[in-house]
Amino acid sequence: MQLFEQNFAQLAFFLYFCRLKTMQHIRYISSVVLFLLISLCLSAQNATSSPSSRFGYGELNDNIPVPFRSMGGVSVGLRRNNAINMAQPASYTACDTMTFMFDVAASAIWTQYKDMNGSRNRPNGNLEYVTLQIPLWKKHIAFAAGVMPYSSVGYDFAVADSKGGHDFTLKYMGEGGIAQVCAGLSFNILNWVALGANFYYMFGDVTNGTELVFDESGISGSLMYRNMEVRNFRMRYGLQAFHTFAKDHEVVLGAVMEHRQRMNGEYVQYELYTLDSVIVESSGFQVPLYYSVGASYRYKDRLTVAFDFARTEWSKAKYFGQKGQFKDRSRYALGVEYRHNPMSRNYGERMFWRTGVSMTDSYVRATNSKDWSVSLGMGFPLRTTATILNFAVEYTRRNPLQGMKENNLKFTLGVGVNETWFFKRKL
Repeated sequence: MQLFEQNFAQLAFFLYFCRLKTMQHIRYISSVVLFLLISLCLSAQNATSSPSSRFGYGELNDNIPVPFRSMGGVSVGLRRNNAINMAQPASYTACDTMTFMFDVAASAIWTQYKDMNGSRNRPNGNLEYVTLQIPLWKKHIAFAAGVMPYSSVGYDFAVADSKGGHDFTLKYMGEGGIAQVCAGLSFNILNWVALGANFYYMFGDVTNGTELVFDESGISGSLMYRNMEVRNFRMRYGLQAFHTFAKDHEVVLGAVMEHRQRMNGEYVQYELYTLDSVIVESSGFQVPLYYSVGASYRYKDRLTVAFDFARTEWSKAKYFGQKGQFKDRSRYALGVEYRHNPMSRNYGERMFWRTGVSMTDSYVRATNSKDWSVSLGMGFPLRTTATILNFAVEYTRRNPLQGMKENNLKFTLGVGVNETWFFKRKL
C-alpha cells in the first residue's frame, strides 16, 4: 500500500510540476514535496489501535475531505470550487474551469482506552488521502482521482478468564487494512443538475488472530488466524440539484448511492496447532448497499449550513457466506462554516471557521456503541494564491466493547493546492 501511495503521489506531483511556467511557483513545489514526505512517513504507522477494528473489515473510513470533516463530516449536499469532494462524485463540476486542484492530508490520533484494568494511551498517524481534480470541458464535465483508505485494522489486547478451574488468557491481535484507488467523472446536464460516478479499485490485506494461553504449563493452547486478501472493483453514483436565489442565497440538494456488490479476493482461515486450513470462496463476501442524502444552504461566500444522513445496509451483506453477521449503520452530521469577508484586507476576516457534530452507529453486532463526535476547524488561505491550508480537530467518544470506553482526539492537516493552468498568457 505504501509503495502504491508513493507512486501515485509521485505521478500527481510530476503532472503538477510539468504545468508550472514561471519561477514564482518554486515555493509551491517545495511545500508540496515537504508535505508529501511528512504524509508518507506518517502512513507507515497504524491508522487505528481500536479493539473494535478486529470485527468485519475493520474500522471504516468515510473519505471526507478536511474542510468538510471539520464540519461534522457533511459532504453530500456541498459543492465547492476550492475543495475536492470525493465522497460526492456529482460535485466535481463545481470546480473553476481553468483551475487544477491537488489535495493531500495526513492525521495524528491520540486515543485513550478505559476498562476495569485502568486506562492506557495510544498514538497513531496516517496518510488520509491524495486527490486531484481537473475540468475537462468548460463547466460541463470534470474529472477527479485519488487514493485513500477504505478500512483500517490495528489492535493488540488480552482478556483473562477461567473455566472449569483452569485459568487462561485470550490474546487478540490484528493488522492491515483495505485501500482504494478512485477515479470519477461529473456531468452538468442542466444549469441546475449534476450527475457523477466514482470507480473504485480496492486492495489490501487484513489479518486477525486469536491465541488461547493457559496458565498451567501442562495444558496446550491454540492459535487461530484469519486472513483476507482483497482485490475488488465497485462504483458509487451521485446526484446534486442546485439553485441560487437573488444572487446571494444558494441551496444544494444531494444524494449518493452504492449498490451491494461482491467482495472479490482470497479468504483463508487456519489453525496453527492442528495445521488445519479452510479456504473460503470470495462469493461469500459483499460490500453493502449504501445511500445518503444531504442539503446545504450558502449565503454569499460567508455562511454555509449543511446536513447529511447516510445509511449502510450491512445486515444484508454476506460475510464468510452468511448474512446478518453485521447490523445496519446510520450516520447523521450537521456542520457550519463561516467566513466574515472574503474580500477583506484583514487576514482573520478572510479565514474559514468551521464546526460540526455527528453521530454514527457501529456496524458490529458485538457492540451497541454509537460514535459521538464534535469537530472544529480552520482554513488558512494563502495571500497570493487560491491554495488553502486546512486544519481539523475531532473529538470522538465510543464504547467499542462491553466494559470499555474509548476517547479519540484526531488532528488532521490538509493542503488544497489550486493553480490556474488552462489559459494562454498574454505577452
